[in-house]
Amino acid sequence: MTTTNSQPVLGIKHPVLEAKHPLLEVRDLRKYFPIRKGFLRKTVGHVRAVDDINFFINEGETLGLVGESGCGKTTASRCILRALEPTSGQMLFRTEDGNVVDLALLNREQLKPLRSQMQMIFQDPYGSLNPRMTLFDIVGEPLLIEGMRNRRQREERVAELLRLVGLRPEFMQRFPHAFSGGQRQRIGIARALAVNPRLVVADEPVSALDVSVQAQTLNLLLDLQKRLHLTYLFVSHNLSVVKHICDRVTVMYVGKIVETATSQALFARPRHPYTAALLAALPVADPRVKTGNVELPGEVASPAHPPSGCYFHPRCTYCIDRCTTEAPAYREITPGHFTACHRADELDLAGMA
Repeated sequence: MTTTNSQPVLGIKHPVLEAKHPLLEVRDLRKYFPIRKGFLRKTVGHVRAVDDINFFINEGETLGLVGESGCGKTTASRCILRALEPTSGQMLFRTEDGNVVDLALLNREQLKPLRSQMQMIFQDPYGSLNPRMTLFDIVGEPLLIEGMRNRRQREERVAELLRLVGLRPEFMQRFPHAFSGGQRQRIGIARALAVNPRLVVADEPVSALDVSVQAQTLNLLLDLQKRLHLTYLFVSHNLSVVKHICDRVTVMYVGKIVETATSQALFARPRHPYTAALLAALPVADPRVKTGNVELPGEVASPAHPPSGCYFHPRCTYCIDRCTTEAPAYREITPGHFTACHRADELDLAGMA
């Protein structure tokens, strides 16, 4: 159940939420999973999967949500779609008629009219499609749920969607096993677009695909965004992919956001040591180009028992005493560039072209 005790009041300004008319604003979002032990399953602690994050997505843009596996990016995206119930926080969505609603406060019936405006592309193109359903049934199911009872109309719409994603309409009576991974992901994209959404959450949409197929799928997503005026929340751990497709990038570490900036600014000059370490790990195709090798000591902190102060301080080579006791504020360093680091003003971290 969603709790609202710690929610901010509507109208309070957050430094990270400066867009005039964002499609989505996330404020102080938390998702804690209880740790239960003993015969009575008593709650003895919580896993802080998402721990007080704030960001916005402007209409028509692509925001990348990146970080190592387990950092909370997928959990955050599923909370936004209400596939998971948030522990607290606000998720302010601007509807087609211009009204702003808090998705966190809506019950199941109140969410129904908004489901068509928010859709998801899943990571696994093999597991996300029902093997017993034809393409017509898979892509047409959202249409049926939205009230399109006429089979002929559904067939015409499914044929249109298949052509839109580069598949032949004659395929609609085939089953998923007849298609490659890239084709299956196109089917998943067609299903997500069936009800004309405004916000599409793409959860690692190309991570299970071959490199050549990844490029085709990314170019398809960019083309669809231009043609249909879509807004993407693009969840990924692959910074090379994020650089290609995203307008802005938000970096997460152990449930918290540590940096947000435009793609160009973040890749050229990161302002958080964790972001710099991620960029240094990216391979460069040119053997003549030397990249910095930033080795992070230790292990990723546990979201069940996070360290005091900055969560990244046990692995940070720039750590000072203040970092171990005081959590850094998430603040604006340059216009549009936010970070949570005590030393962001003095560090000169290497980026990449």
